[in-house]
Amino acid sequence: MNWTTPAEIKAYVMKLWDRGSLLAALARGEDFTPVKVPLKGPTSSELSERFSEVRSWIGKLSGSKTHYRIAWRQVNHRIIGSNEIPFEIWIDTLDDALALIGKAREKELFSDMLTLTVKQQPELLPWLAKRPLRGLELAEEWPRLLAFIAWLQQHPRPGIYLRQIDLPGIHTKWIEGFRSVLGELLDLVLDPEHIAPQFTGTTGFCRRYGFLDKPLFVRFRLLDSALSWIPVDADQDLTVTADIFAQLDLPARTVFMTENEINFLAFPAVSDAMVIFGAGYGFDAIKDARWLCDRTFYYWGDLDTHGFAILNQLRGVFPHVQSFLMDEQTLLAYRPLWGREDRPETRPLARLTDAENSVYDQLRQNLRGEHVRLEQERIGFGWIRQAIEERM
Repeated sequence: MNWTTPAEIKAYVMKLWDRGSLLAALARGEDFTPVKVPLKGPTSSELSERFSEVRSWIGKLSGSKTHYRIAWRQVNHRIIGSNEIPFEIWIDTLDDALALIGKAREKELFSDMLTLTVKQQPELLPWLAKRPLRGLELAEEWPRLLAFIAWLQQHPRPGIYLRQIDLPGIHTKWIEGFRSVLGELLDLVLDPEHIAPQFTGTTGFCRRYGFLDKPLFVRFRLLDSALSWIPVDADQDLTVTADIFAQLDLPARTVFMTENEINFLAFPAVSDAMVIFGAGYGFDAIKDARWLCDRTFYYWGDLDTHGFAILNQLRGVFPHVQSFLMDEQTLLAYRPLWGREDRPETRPLARLTDAENSVYDQLRQNLRGEHVRLEQERIGFGWIRQAIEERM
């Protein structure tokens, strides 16, 4: 028997709930539109051939506390005579729909949210209408979310750390946990001039809304003792904030960047040069140091697909960067020390030179073996010194 069952009617209404349709109308202040549920019943031949099953089906369908309305129709059959059978199933009210799927309590919670929102932040009603189930998940936190939003409206671009906000129940960890949804809500209520649109995502939350962010740091070494930046007889291994680094304009004429800390620490002395300790993808810490544009700049990454992808990204910030020890000769010279790269990059990289692209293609197309990589720390120190001498 494939006739519609009460469980299937409930499942149909549950799909409406999962789409947010039932609560969305409530958020928009619209009257509930009765819902017609698809109904499949017995055919004319089944009425006579399976009459007892039809009666059982009707009994289950029209049982007590159904929370739906059955529209009946009269059927005149030449064998069984005149009978009424279900013709349509209707959900007439929102309360009926929610009672059917056991969501009456959720409606009460959502209604309380709507009342509070109308009173405090009516601009957020469209958000609740668009994402009612997400809103319902936040019901417990909603008063605090509204309190934070109201505070920021009163203190636009406050120029303080999140830690310095003094609101009941609101602390740094709480804010960080709700940055994503707060960003959606703040964009709806704040004046556009109080939002810095160039900063996006959870990592850009503080700068987008005018809070102080944890500073980025740049670590570097001066490779020429004549360039000592601080008056001590020690290795010039220094760490400064990105803001300070942007203003340094160091006298070194050649800059190396390496992704491996040991290579950074062991990088040999080079006249009139410095080395920066890289951090993989992302170059926010050095992007404002425009004095690097006037330096000879070398990037040294692993000889694998991601090493070339990082180089490609770095050239988006500093187009003049040259690769260092990321060539076919170096790759082949250290064949015995090749390793395996997990999850290699495969997309085209538009900022590589022809020679770099050749090596990158060999790696991403597995022309030298499957997922080949040569980690930079496996390259011999003599090879490094020779490469430096050839370039200086």
